[in-house]
Amino acid sequence: SQAAKMKLKHNINPVLLQLINFIILVYSFVTYIPWYIFSGSRQAIAKAKQVKARPVNNRPGVAYRSVNSLHCLASVLYPGCDTLDKVFKYAKTKFKDKKLLGTREILKEEDEIQPSGKVFKKVILGKYTWLSYEDVYIKAVNFGKGLAVLGQQPKTNIAIFCETRAEWMIAAQACFMCNYQLVTLYATLGGPAIVHGLNETEVTTIITSKELMQTKLKEIVSQVPLLRHIITVDGKPTTWAEFPKGVIVHTMASVQAMGAKADTGNKQPARPVPSDIAVIMYTSGSTGVPKGVMISHCNIIAGITGMAERIPNLGEKDIYIGYLPLAHVLELSAELVCLSHGCRIGYSSPQTLADQSSKIKKGSKGDVTTLKPTLMAAVPEIMDRIYKNVMNKVNEMTSFQRNLFILAYNYKMEQISKGYTTPLCDSLIFRKVRMLLGGKIRILLCGGAPLSAATQRFMNICFCCPVGQGYGLTESAGAGTITEVWDYTTGRVGAPLVCCEIKLQNWEEGGYYNTDKPYPRGEILIGGQNVTVGYYKNEIRTKKDFTVDENGQRWLHTGDIGEFHHDGCLKIIDRKKDLVKLQAGEYVSLGKVEAALKNLALVDNICVYASSFHSYVVGFVVPNQKELAELARKKGFKGTWEEICNSSEMEKEVLKVLAEAAMAANLEKFEIPVKIRLSPDPWTPETGLVTDAFKLKRKELTAYYQMDIDRMYGKSVK
Repeated sequence: SQAAKMKLKHNINPVLLQLINFIILVYSFVTYIPWYIFSGSRQAIAKAKQVKARPVNNRPGVAYRSVNSLHCLASVLYPGCDTLDKVFKYAKTKFKDKKLLGTREILKEEDEIQPSGKVFKKVILGKYTWLSYEDVYIKAVNFGKGLAVLGQQPKTNIAIFCETRAEWMIAAQACFMCNYQLVTLYATLGGPAIVHGLNETEVTTIITSKELMQTKLKEIVSQVPLLRHIITVDGKPTTWAEFPKGVIVHTMASVQAMGAKADTGNKQPARPVPSDIAVIMYTSGSTGVPKGVMISHCNIIAGITGMAERIPNLGEKDIYIGYLPLAHVLELSAELVCLSHGCRIGYSSPQTLADQSSKIKKGSKGDVTTLKPTLMAAVPEIMDRIYKNVMNKVNEMTSFQRNLFILAYNYKMEQISKGYTTPLCDSLIFRKVRMLLGGKIRILLCGGAPLSAATQRFMNICFCCPVGQGYGLTESAGAGTITEVWDYTTGRVGAPLVCCEIKLQNWEEGGYYNTDKPYPRGEILIGGQNVTVGYYKNEIRTKKDFTVDENGQRWLHTGDIGEFHHDGCLKIIDRKKDLVKLQAGEYVSLGKVEAALKNLALVDNICVYASSFHSYVVGFVVPNQKELAELARKKGFKGTWEEICNSSEMEKEVLKVLAEAAMAANLEKFEIPVKIRLSPDPWTPETGLVTDAFKLKRKELTAYYQMDIDRMYGKSVK
């Protein structure tokens, strides 16, 4: 079984093991009856076995809907709240003096010199200081009015390029109220991508931080001719001499002060309507140029309505930790879900998240320890990192401690697979591990890339909470599917949310059909109010990825291949596009990388491979015989053609050449292949690895080189 494969290995004496197993059996038998009577797990087991989504009729290829929205898809969170400003006003009235946004004060900053000579910045942080719903509302109103004083007009674009923090959310709410279209850009984007986004949207104002202004904007501001105002959220920046004429720098506080003084008279600000654009969210494109996804007020509201329904008992007792980029649809949606339900949001960053995080001074507390959140969103890379850290600590334990942990782990895995809970193990064995995330987490939400079954099960066991896997795209306002909290299966992404429906379209080229048995398979199409308006100034791409059916329903063609299981849950099994999201969330366009490297004299053909379960790219190369033989001669390597191609030494030499070419072609670091396989045989249509037009057949190439892929991903890359 899958559970057996994921069990940890121990080295306990077989006789002792028999005795321990007998004690566990007796314990399970004695505790089963009180557990069955008093715990709510009976209902959970029953719910886990229920059908979660159904096709709307019996014809193949029809849409699946959640059983809770079979007859009508949900689109509004609260009656009459059909735009984001109304949602916030409703929440502000309902939760007026309750805490909303929290930030830790910096008590001390110091430089720590490492043995290598490198200098690391370390911080000691204090308690969280909180703004109430009322405080945030007033700050947002004043900021919106202040932007109007600076000349911002309704239905025009304004950019935010800033780290995840309270001011980001305040600025966003101000824009939603005044009907300014918020253009979001990742703080990690490269210079050319930022310039493209700012110029395409023709923004005159950008909201940023002092650090990003100095490190990113300073270099590119001269390439954005329409820019007039830069607003820093964290105080007055140091000016620089080469600042372009006509660009004024303001602080957020000064713009809010302008707004507070502004005399609007009886003039009411232009409120948005549901179809107005709330956000233009830039996301990585397959051509390498980011695409701006236009997300309307009703798109976001439908999306967060669907997401909120999957989180039971969501409310004022919950605390959410916000540290992922707010320019990503997963984080923005999660925070808007919390804001609309009276939850607190405490801000953090990947560098200050835990006690062991890179910026936290040894001996002082990380953000999770201080905040003790109940809800947390994470990308697989972060969960994998936690998994590796805990397993390293387990391996450092004494033999007795390690075997005790492994026995408890394997016992709990068996119980979970049956739908049972293990309160004794949770409090005695896993309590310490739980404290790594503050000790109060009740639901972990995972999205952004696939989560491996082993990591998902590890998080379930050690953090004693469900891990909700989600599937959604920026183009679907982040909404698609989320697993239900009592569904402890792994490798699936759950049933459609109540706001949308999902159907599978045949993909003949890949051999996937919605009539396949035992499970219908095909390209995933998402329909519903959460499906966005399209791409900004890109009608061709919009028409390609979005369609409208005869009933007026808008559908997003995701390019992902899925299958529906008997209980209505979706599993992602393949990807139609050659755009792959790495484990950390960066997109790699395989075709773009191949195009950059194909023209090298050393390369006759190349196929780049990436996996969402790994953080780096690998490749298969058909080298040019003459060029590789010459390179081998220069390096003093002697051997046959096969020996040269199979040599790890020559692989490294070819990698150096590829890396140089990749840098020259301005590829990002994560796009450059880290390992390669040199193929002594050319790829011809006869081999079945390329088409008659010599286009790569990725599926066949992957199957052909599977052993090499396993080898290249087998060891962590230093």
